[in-house]
Amino acid sequence: MDGTWQHTTVLLNEAVEALVTKPEGIYVDATFGRGGHSRAILAQLAPQGRLIAFDKDPEAVAVANAIADTRFSIRHEGFAALRELQAGSITGVLMDLGISSPQIDNPARGFSFRSDGPLDMRMDPTRGQSAADFLATAPVEQMAEVIRDYGEERFAVQIAKAVAARRQERGPLASTSELAQLVAGAVKTREPGQDPATRTFQALRIFVNAELEELQQALSASLDVLQPQGRLVVISFHSLEDRIVKQFIAKNSREEFDRRAPFAAPKAMKLKALERVKPTADEVKANPRSRSAIMRVAERTQA
Repeated sequence: MDGTWQHTTVLLNEAVEALVTKPEGIYVDATFGRGGHSRAILAQLAPQGRLIAFDKDPEAVAVANAIADTRFSIRHEGFAALRELQAGSITGVLMDLGISSPQIDNPARGFSFRSDGPLDMRMDPTRGQSAADFLATAPVEQMAEVIRDYGEERFAVQIAKAVAARRQERGPLASTSELAQLVAGAVKTREPGQDPATRTFQALRIFVNAELEELQQALSASLDVLQPQGRLVVISFHSLEDRIVKQFIAKNSREEFDRRAPFAAPKAMKLKALERVKPTADEVKANPRSRSAIMRVAERTQA
């Protein structure tokens, strides 16, 4: 594992029970993380079953490579790469969204304001633009838009102006503690028990990793790769993710009528919504990070 950084899988039993309907099937763990769901899925599979996992994080891939099971394979890619799988070949897709505890708890990854580290926030630190790179050059308007839209932060403009003033006076922000202190000075009020930097850090992480765009692409791809009666199981941790998942399932769970051809047969629905599950009180008590989780389950129709 990652030294002292451990991860407790959220809704483990509920997700695997909803996902694995045919032990001999082919399944996808679209966000391997530290493999809690993958190991539980493998425990339910028959000898001819298969599990394909995806993850951007090289540390997660290293953990996955230690699984000595011929039924299992890992791909060092984001889960939008689902679209590369054969159409109609998959029995179930699991997406456990958000961020794993080792990523949060390791200061070197730059995801958390609770300890000082480089201002990185990339799921894959070998690719793309870091949070520090973005904040070093982005115009005030773009920073404010990102922080407002992805963090639902009402002080986004004040924070963006503070970042711009800071880099003009003393150079760009380089560490998580510098950003957290700057945000604390710009945010005038905050909900009880919530750090002023919470929403800004969430926004930058989502933006840097293009999380919502990739989620939309992966959901769309799941319709193509799932076989009839195949399950889609998605665990989200904040309202922006859950709204996308909820709307996607709702849109594809109803017949579509073409207003230009009122007498034509409607397009059949592609999904059937099955259930919405939240962690039990016991799970939240044992793992407070699970408290915001929502799991939605849908099934691919025959269409």
